[in-house]
Amino acid sequence: MYYEGNLAISQKKKPRVTYKETKRIVKRKRAIPTQEKLLYLFTIVVCVLVAGLLIFRYAQIYEVNAKMQQMEQQIQKLESENETLELEVNLLQDPKRLIDKAKQLGLQPSIEEDISEIPLGSRVAGTSQIALKK
Repeated sequence: MYYEGNLAISQKKKPRVTYKETKRIVKRKRAIPTQEKLLYLFTIVVCVLVAGLLIFRYAQIYEVNAKMQQMEQQIQKLESENETLELEVNLLQDPKRLIDKAKQLGLQPSIEEDISEIPLGSRVAGTSQIALKK
């Protein structure tokens, strides 16, 4: 069809859609007051300080435990050394060995009956009461 001409056909008008404009009220959130911001900041700082203190204490506890384990290992090592040294002392203080060593060095007992053996428990710090004569 031909609409734009001299003919007597009326033009169809497109209906216009009308929009009703409505005003929206936008409510802006109020800014946080300064006092409330400071309260939040103070709370965060306190939490960080408490967490730091806890971490510091746990680090100290860990360090003390590590030192204790190291000391226990040293104690065990020294105890085993002491045991071997005690065995060696007992072997060196054996009266038969001492008599044999004295004989090797040319020492002789004055009288065979003067030699008396003393039990290990009654000995005084490495001294022997065996009478030897050169």
